[in-house]
Amino acid sequence: MECAAVIARTTSEPQPGPSSEWSPGPENLLQRLDEEVGRQTNNATADSIIEVQRYLAERNIPGSEDPLIRILRRPPALSRPGGRDTMCRESGVPPGCSRSRPPVSFKMKSSQTEIETLLDRLHLQDKVQQKLSKADFLQIRPPGKQMDHVTSEKDLAHTFLHRLIMLNYKARYIPVRSNSPEVTNLKPTMSDNSEIDDNDLEELFKTPADTNEKEKARVHPMDVQMAVFHCSDSFLKQMMITKLSQCQYALPLLVNDPFTKEIQFPLWTFRDITKTWKVTQIKDNSKIVTMKSVPVYKAETPLVSFFRLGSLSVSKSQLMNTLINDRHDTFFHRNCKGSTKSRYLMDGVAEIAWYCPAGKPNDDFSDCIAFCNLHGDALLTEKQRDILIEKSSINIFVMESLQSDEETQSLISTLFKSHKPLICLTVNDSRDAVKTKNGNYIMGLKDRNHSDVSEELKKIIREVLFSLDVPSLKPSFQLETMAELSGIRVDENDPACQSWKLPAKEIINLLTKDNMHVSKIKDEFLPCQGQLWHQWSKIHRELFHLRGDIEMEKSKKQQELMKIRQKQCAASCSKLMQLFTGSLSSLPPTVREYFLKWMQIFIDALSTDDLSSILKSYDEKWSEVLALKNKPDKSDLLFKTKTELEYISKKLQSASFGLEHIFREMGQIYEAHKTTQRESRHTDWSKYPELAAQLMISGHPMELMDGDAGHVPLTWISSLLEEVIKKLGDQRVFVLSVLGLQSSGKSTMLNTMFGLQFAVSAGRCTKGAFMQLLKVSEEMKEDLKYDYVLVVDTEGLRALEVEGNNTLHHDNELATLVVGLGNLTLINIFGENPSEMQDILQIVVQAFMRMKEVKLSPSCVLVHQNVTDVAAAEKNMDGKRRLQEKLDQMAKLAAKEEVCYAECFSDVIEFDVQKDVKYCAQLWEGSPPMAPPNPGYSESIQEVKNTILSKASKSDGITLSQFKSKIQDLWTALLTENFLFSFKNTLEISVYRKLEVQYGSWTWTMRENMLTIENQLHNRIENGKLDEVEQTYLFKETSKTYEEVRTEMTKYFEDDKDKEILAQWRGRFEIDIEEFLNNQVKMVKRKLDGVIQQKKACKKLDEKKSEFQNKLVQKSKELAQKLKDKAKDEVELQRQFNSVWSGWVAELTSDIEPVEDINLEEDQLTILHQLGFEQTLTEKCKRSGRYKKLSDVGQYSEYMKRGGHLVVDTCKKYTSRGGFSYEEQQQVRLLIVQAEEESLGAIKNKHVAATGYTQTYLHKMAKHVTEKVQMCLSERKYTLNKEFKVDLLLYVFYKAESWLLESHKKFKMNNDPITYLESKKTQYYAAFRSFCKESSSVVVLGELICEKLKVSTVEAVCNKTAIDLAGRMRCNFPAFNGNRLNLEKHMLKSLAEKENFDDFITYITNPRKQTEAFIKAEVEKYIFRDNSDGAVNILKKNVDGIKITVSQALFTAVKKVQHQRGDKEMWLNEFCNVLKDELTFDNIPSENFTDIKKCDFLKEEIEKGFTSITEKMYSLSLDKLKESREKPEEILIDQLCNCCWVKCPFCAAVCTNTMEDHSPNDHSTPFHRPDGIKAWHYKDTVELSVNFCTTNVASDGSFYPECDSKEAIPHKQYKTAGPPYDTWSITPDGSDLAYWKWFVCQFQTQLEEHYGKKFMGRGEIPEQWKKISKQQAIKSLDEMY
Repeated sequence: MECAAVIARTTSEPQPGPSSEWSPGPENLLQRLDEEVGRQTNNATADSIIEVQRYLAERNIPGSEDPLIRILRRPPALSRPGGRDTMCRESGVPPGCSRSRPPVSFKMKSSQTEIETLLDRLHLQDKVQQKLSKADFLQIRPPGKQMDHVTSEKDLAHTFLHRLIMLNYKARYIPVRSNSPEVTNLKPTMSDNSEIDDNDLEELFKTPADTNEKEKARVHPMDVQMAVFHCSDSFLKQMMITKLSQCQYALPLLVNDPFTKEIQFPLWTFRDITKTWKVTQIKDNSKIVTMKSVPVYKAETPLVSFFRLGSLSVSKSQLMNTLINDRHDTFFHRNCKGSTKSRYLMDGVAEIAWYCPAGKPNDDFSDCIAFCNLHGDALLTEKQRDILIEKSSINIFVMESLQSDEETQSLISTLFKSHKPLICLTVNDSRDAVKTKNGNYIMGLKDRNHSDVSEELKKIIREVLFSLDVPSLKPSFQLETMAELSGIRVDENDPACQSWKLPAKEIINLLTKDNMHVSKIKDEFLPCQGQLWHQWSKIHRELFHLRGDIEMEKSKKQQELMKIRQKQCAASCSKLMQLFTGSLSSLPPTVREYFLKWMQIFIDALSTDDLSSILKSYDEKWSEVLALKNKPDKSDLLFKTKTELEYISKKLQSASFGLEHIFREMGQIYEAHKTTQRESRHTDWSKYPELAAQLMISGHPMELMDGDAGHVPLTWISSLLEEVIKKLGDQRVFVLSVLGLQSSGKSTMLNTMFGLQFAVSAGRCTKGAFMQLLKVSEEMKEDLKYDYVLVVDTEGLRALEVEGNNTLHHDNELATLVVGLGNLTLINIFGENPSEMQDILQIVVQAFMRMKEVKLSPSCVLVHQNVTDVAAAEKNMDGKRRLQEKLDQMAKLAAKEEVCYAECFSDVIEFDVQKDVKYCAQLWEGSPPMAPPNPGYSESIQEVKNTILSKASKSDGITLSQFKSKIQDLWTALLTENFLFSFKNTLEISVYRKLEVQYGSWTWTMRENMLTIENQLHNRIENGKLDEVEQTYLFKETSKTYEEVRTEMTKYFEDDKDKEILAQWRGRFEIDIEEFLNNQVKMVKRKLDGVIQQKKACKKLDEKKSEFQNKLVQKSKELAQKLKDKAKDEVELQRQFNSVWSGWVAELTSDIEPVEDINLEEDQLTILHQLGFEQTLTEKCKRSGRYKKLSDVGQYSEYMKRGGHLVVDTCKKYTSRGGFSYEEQQQVRLLIVQAEEESLGAIKNKHVAATGYTQTYLHKMAKHVTEKVQMCLSERKYTLNKEFKVDLLLYVFYKAESWLLESHKKFKMNNDPITYLESKKTQYYAAFRSFCKESSSVVVLGELICEKLKVSTVEAVCNKTAIDLAGRMRCNFPAFNGNRLNLEKHMLKSLAEKENFDDFITYITNPRKQTEAFIKAEVEKYIFRDNSDGAVNILKKNVDGIKITVSQALFTAVKKVQHQRGDKEMWLNEFCNVLKDELTFDNIPSENFTDIKKCDFLKEEIEKGFTSITEKMYSLSLDKLKESREKPEEILIDQLCNCCWVKCPFCAAVCTNTMEDHSPNDHSTPFHRPDGIKAWHYKDTVELSVNFCTTNVASDGSFYPECDSKEAIPHKQYKTAGPPYDTWSITPDGSDLAYWKWFVCQFQTQLEEHYGKKFMGRGEIPEQWKKISKQQAIKSLDEMY
């Protein structure tokens, strides 16, 4: 055998150094070199030869002529120190002799020290006890740099594992290089002399030894691998060995524990490995190829073991590689890259590898064979050697010669006598293979090349195995049987592993006790997910495609669904689920993993055999289908073959059995019990989501979509995610979705990229969609904005299992779901087949198109796998160009299908073909099953991973609660036919509703501020201090509050956790808040202008007031002088004062015309008579009083006529009694409402309180109403009789009556002097009485001022209390502290609690009116009953505030007078001026108080009197609030009712948008109801409809938008009917709101009487509705919103 000769020094033998006796002549030199080579060149590195050759080349010495080269070229006798394949050539001591072996105790002590040093160098010393775990390596870490080395030995272990997880088989060799290497000049000074310099040669021989002494040897690659193995926990070991197997590396079979010195058999680590191969057999002269896929620990194969005896010049491991895969180093050997002379953890380790044939003619073996390699000298590892000899089918020993030494001879002699086949390979022998009599073989290796030896050895192995191929002789090896051996430790015998093997085994024994087929096992033990769940899914889908009597049909289907759930509950107590969930719930997290892994191991083993045979049948039948597709005129046969394929597909589906099916069963049990709310004695179903959440958090994949049923179990998924949120908090995650064709390597890519455990083995491709949480490492959290990445892996598009007509729909559904869920979608394209590329691109582009239309904006990366030449930049550029063209083409096609615009893919989604397309090398480096993964694939996947993390760092991700909402929204929309039409973004709706609440808070802050400003200016106007209000002033006064609100808005939009969603509304809300301010300013200015106008109108009386007051004070003073002696007789004083009072008033008002009272009823009748209506008719209408409820009448048929006869409308689907359609009656109702609103609006703009009432106002109202009626009738085909017109006029007059009377009362109070003076009688009587008591002027004036303060203070306190109470209710009262939807919900609750049908009808016909009534009622209830104590406290607080204000005014006035030496006039002016914004004052009479000189006395009197006033005010009745100018209910109505009041054209539900103008958003409400409530009924019948419009729009029904419409419009296309239908967004929701179902049942009779129709026939009320209680109805409002 030819072996390369290399030079190396050994460290185990003394090194020759320079000697004074040594002559430097050429002869001595060559002799010395010859000895050196002969002694020590074995297993030297190639660097040594290179160093010598460089030395010779630098001196121009021809290598071919130099004796040194000749020495190097001669066949060496290679030596191997340190226990590796070494041989002593010159020593004369046979290999393996005692001289070469140090004492055992010394060796062990030395070895232990070296191992500790090794672990220390690898930074693993602390991992001997605290083991490395999978969690340490399956986190999202910072993107790795594509480096082929590390800079420190401490990084070797972690880098090895990371690369191994990425399936990079180069992980075994990771060089250590400094980033800043020192530059060393290796070249000696050049010399012209070409002769060898003896000193140079001396240096040459000395350098390696010196270097080895000075420098630390590199860590051996296998020492890194084994060190990591020993320092890993059992699960990381298992993953590591699985990855080594995928990299086609040999696996540790017997391992020396470096710490306990025990021999360990790591059976646990093999449990995840499955080997697949094809067996070739010859039968009847034909080859039969059979595929096998078996867990490797169960595989029964021949075992061929290799042993080395002594130290040899050949590499046993290298020879074995040529037998298994001559292109890949399955076993590490001395010539592998990175190999070093010293290693510490491999001697005595037995490694195993399997040769798996591909079923091809060039297979070396026809069946699977296991090869085992015992490292080190077999003479030194007796126990491992004996175990392998016993277990092997063939034992192969490599030795120097058969006569090497006594030990070798003894061992070989013993083996020759045994029955086990033996092959001896001798290094020093050149003989050909010789077969002995007993069937053993001897073959020499000398002067033979590897190829020849390998081929001959393969031939011998085949012959030996063939000779044993009889049942009685055929030996087979099975890994599991190794555990039965004594004297070795099996890792699975560890208590933690073993203790939870038993519960898993108990479950599996339960499944296998009757030898039941896998498909039967699922039917028997997992009944909830089989036929019942599939049937439930099918019926549930039908709910979104109803026909006929929709609500009745829906009710029947819901009952069917409930029955299925009840059956599931009854069947949910299987022994399997009891054992499984019981074990799962009782286990601590540390051992739960063992239990689940054992379950997975046992279940996989259970289904493997069945799957293999079915897959073979499927493969054959699928090949037939493909062949027939290409043949013409084979349609019948093709159909038959497809049918057979479908049968096999179902069989395959039944035979698939994994843990995911048990978790699916848990989900179905939970959903069934949750739906029926049934308790179970055997299953604690309510704990299932918590158990699943714990597993998901620990990294287990959870099924998102059931691939078998094609359905998402929303209840289960929602509860599961809620439990995850409870445990982790509402964490922000980055969702990564993956799409691609089936078997295109999606799951393999994810497993490689993140180390995930999605199933990828044959027959177990991902079905449906799974989600798995990946934790983000601490160092990565700095770059990312979330703690987890959530990966969603899906079954392949165009899956064979769903082959047929449903494929495209299924694929579109799946793609839309995962694209919508993902922040980033990874689109996986395999190969370069144009047809396959087009298939997937069309699906995903359409999915992205849908996302754009529903305002979701995920990003995407296209991964092009299995590209032959990823390095060819030019080819990639051309490929990207073609891909871009294809994407643009697909975008146009998708745009047509989704009825939207897109010219190119970038119109659909932000996409850069240069950055977002990644090319990946093919996975395998060669042909499977023996091919290792391509290192280029690993590098490509790393690049893709870096791209994902780069995009992730720019994304804000999504919270888990948002993810949960997205699942529900997307799936609900997908169940309908029209995704875009049906999609309801719950998350977006929720965020918008929160924004509406904030908007309400912002506007209230501004309104409250504006009310305060209005009050101040109102007081100022009343005090005569202001006669004009400018808008600029109002803007200036409110600017501070406005800026504060804007700042708060900015903070909310920029800092809220949902700021990305909020961004779309920011501009509109900023405009709206500005418009709100403008409207508030305009409104306040208009009101204050009215006050100014009123003040001006009262100017004449105001001018008289001072005269009146002075004269009255004077007259009171004069009268008091006469009655001094009767000062103590209160009755007499009162009588005397009353006797003169009327005379005083008459005297003072003799020259002024009084204001007369008005008679509105007489004026109304006069106007009706003037309009031509008969007196008898008007009196009849007046007496009936029906006009008062004109707007609430159910139908107006008796008012309506068409040509004098009742006419039946035949063009309308739904009609009303009397021949008039419901729409026509609604037109009449609308006329009434508009006439009322417009007439009252017009008259309220006339400042009646300022100018007084005249009959002209009623004339104008009557004229407007008459014109309105005429205009309405001019556009209609019917007329309205006189009775209607009279009732309408009386109704409008009636609505205006209270306002006119109140306004006239104010006018009279402000302008009639008699009324004014009468209101002051009490005040002047008090002054008169004080004069009688001879009180001083200071006292009397103080009393007069206090009396004025009393009136003004009560008004100010009441106004302030009204504003404060409105503010408190706005902030704290549940009905008022939210958005409009919240108000609507509470009002509906109130209506239900009162059960007043008239109120319901008012709400249905005039929702604003009923809302205002609700607000008034709730305010009155809150203030006067429920929270009266709180209201009183607010009133008292405001009294205290006014008290402080008045005290400060008194102090300020006195201080100014004292400072400026003023008089009482100055004092009064200053006092009034300070209070001008807080209180209103009449003129204070001062002419009769000239004797007052000291104002501080006046201050004291006022303080004393005002204290008494405020003490009484503390007990002020809350009823006084009803008389205040500001009323809390009116303030709240203004705040809450300035919103949208547009009603649904189908069911009259009111739009619940908080803002009146919410364009461009459509009108919407969650509170839709049966359209029979609005009197819709079936054409030509009296059958009221019970259909919800939210159900109609998902059905196949139709409607007529107008009474004269000729064509019906499908409900699904209701927007095509034009306005008002096209302004509404009505999303299918299954009509789950129980409230309106209860209403229809509760008020069925009243509704039927009201509309003159019946709930019967097609409009019959479903029985299920009648079971809904009022409590359930009210509760449904809370549950839904």
